[in-house]
Amino acid sequence: MNKQGSRLGLFSQSCRSTAILALLSLAPVTIAQAQQVRPPDTSTPGKAPDVEIRPRGQQMPRDVKYSAWRKLCFKVPNAKMLCRTTINGMWDTGQIAVRVDLIEREGDGGARVQIYLPVGLYLQPGVKLTVDSGPPFWVPYVWCLTNACVAATLAEPELIREMEGGRLLTLEVVDSNILTVASSMPLDNFATVRNGAPAQIFQQSLDNE
Repeated sequence: MNKQGSRLGLFSQSCRSTAILALLSLAPVTIAQAQQVRPPDTSTPGKAPDVEIRPRGQQMPRDVKYSAWRKLCFKVPNAKMLCRTTINGMWDTGQIAVRVDLIEREGDGGARVQIYLPVGLYLQPGVKLTVDSGPPFWVPYVWCLTNACVAATLAEPELIREMEGGRLLTLEVVDSNILTVASSMPLDNFATVRNGAPAQIFQQSLDNE
């Protein structure tokens, strides 16, 4: 992952042409620019996916400085408000190395975890999440953009409970050298932010003209 910094000048806050997709990803690209990838079988949380090549060691990660968790909400006319509880990790260059979102729609019971990472990673294993010393939760990659890859899946209630009561969320990926790279982010204010009022509400219009 440490070779990808020059490729990751991303996350300007321009919207995608389709408003609903913009709410989910907040990435400045269109569907035509996204390359679909086949996710591994991760239907059972805590079960490692079947992979053809196993990691052959560990890579020391570059230093990543994490922001505090924030809750941002988006309101579209005639639709329920959509909120994401989010955290960014940045390299010392100021470029975003990782972003983790928990996406929830007002009044719905489910949630979705979505992770932005640099391009050039080994996609088949997906992303491994663990809270403290708890069981692993696997998130498959769902598409790659020109400057980032996105892993996403439904968030199990168990994962959310662990995040609300935990201390550290550790994210582990496999890089292009087939080495695992891990980074841990704080969960200190996650529960308070998720259950509190949003830091900002964006009014979104379906009319792009």
